[in-house]
Amino acid sequence: MNTSTKNFISSLFSQYGIMHFGWTKLTRPLSMDLYSKWIEDDLYLDMTYLKNHQYKKEHPRELTKAQSAIVFVIPYLPHPWPEKSKISSLPIALYAQGKDYHTEVPKVITPLLDQLKLNFPEEFFEFYTDSAPVMERDLAYKAGLGWIGKNTCLIHPKFGSLFFIAEIYTSLSLQNDNPWSSDFCGTCNKCIEACPTNAISPERKLEPSKCISYWNIESKNTPPVKLRSSIGSWLFGCDICQTVCPWNQKHLKQKIESEKHIDRNAQLEELHWILTSSRKTLARYFSTTPLARVAGWKLQRNAIIVITNNRYVELATHIQPFMNDSKLSEIATWSLGIIKQIDMEKPAIL
Repeated sequence: MNTSTKNFISSLFSQYGIMHFGWTKLTRPLSMDLYSKWIEDDLYLDMTYLKNHQYKKEHPRELTKAQSAIVFVIPYLPHPWPEKSKISSLPIALYAQGKDYHTEVPKVITPLLDQLKLNFPEEFFEFYTDSAPVMERDLAYKAGLGWIGKNTCLIHPKFGSLFFIAEIYTSLSLQNDNPWSSDFCGTCNKCIEACPTNAISPERKLEPSKCISYWNIESKNTPPVKLRSSIGSWLFGCDICQTVCPWNQKHLKQKIESEKHIDRNAQLEELHWILTSSRKTLARYFSTTPLARVAGWKLQRNAIIVITNNRYVELATHIQPFMNDSKLSEIATWSLGIIKQIDMEKPAIL
């Protein structure tokens, strides 16, 4: 790739407000052996798509006719596509506190893609996010956008890790002159130590069977009893391993300060709404957000766990109907058993 092509692509991305980007050849991912071992160890659980996509991830050139990938990131703090929500006091992952990036990023990138196609009419360009079988963090690392941290996230010393990753596959032959070569995690183990379920190993391997985000987003089952208390108040996803990371602290300072106060009444109101709404209502309300990934019954499952962990005994009567629910009867029984025990332990009023 000649200098004029590099300069044009750089100026185009800057023009559209994308300041952190790079490019790399499409080759076998550097982390493919680790990924294959992760699959071999059955760590993907019921996320069978991760196993089914293994071959395509290992052979990216067979996915399209592309030769290279232009990789870029879009920060989600503050969220670029905010949306007022009935869920504002309960903890949900930062990336989900707005509209769904799967629908919003393409709106940003389409005009940029049109410009690339206009200037390189003989070439091929196609946009991808994590909904495609793409090893995004691997590509971003090779494109010079950061290192893979101990929490398994892509981290950059200036931008942290609170961003969406996306890529444009192209038939252009783009060679990266500055691949990432440093690891600034050093001796820091804050992410490993802070994870309440011990889901992160020192080998930078994440175990979904212990991960809060797996259990309150991906899983089609209820989490094991021994993990439920560790989920705390997380209704959707979890940011603990990112929020404790020193490279994110400067981005999070104001956010953390604003969330120190827990509005108990607001949480009670929101949890009440989730439990008493129909599942169709929940699906319709969250249809434009990442929370659409969890069916209504999953959101109610998560709400029951949050209610139990926070000892919100006022909502027990609204958990009672789920005793006869085909999906949630076990977790409702578990919750009401704990709430009953709390009531029994209350000091008598003389």
